[in-house]
Amino acid sequence: MHDELNSPLDEDDYDDFDDQPSKTQRKQAMHDLQAIGEQLVELNNDRLRQLDLPESLLDAVTEARRINARGARRRQMQYIGKLMRNIDPAPIQAKLDEWNGLNKEQIARFHLIERWRDRLIADDQAISELAREYADADIQKIRAVIRNARKEAAADKPPKNSHILFRELRGIIENASR
Repeated sequence: MHDELNSPLDEDDYDDFDDQPSKTQRKQAMHDLQAIGEQLVELNNDRLRQLDLPESLLDAVTEARRINARGARRRQMQYIGKLMRNIDPAPIQAKLDEWNGLNKEQIARFHLIERWRDRLIADDQAISELAREYADADIQKIRAVIRNARKEAAADKPPKNSHILFRELRGIIENASR
């Protein structure tokens, strides 16, 4: 009997621990939930209602808005994080990302437009590539805006035409993706 208690663990005994997240992983998950809770506190009432949160979480978020003391607010945020463990945070995070404009597709499109704008201003050959790739583009108008953007850059003026070029490219690229 005494030998059973003092015997080393088998490999099979360690398998039971593999399914459980480590303490660090659990703490990180709790911090993530608390961060979502902090975003909820910053939302206005209309957006908060759109999320369809449980009553207890909604009350805790409302209470956190009212609290000004640092320690009390921190404890309230921890409480919100605790309440969020009982719900699925994925739909809430998706909606927050959408509202914050963090849609990956939108970000990728924005970067594509920026790359096109920078290439068009820097390289004369890029206009012909744009014409090939986006047949509906008004090339004459784009050329005029590029010319003006280059003049502004050379004269160290504010990039008004660079912004206009960006808007034109956004319209062209968004119409092509439909």
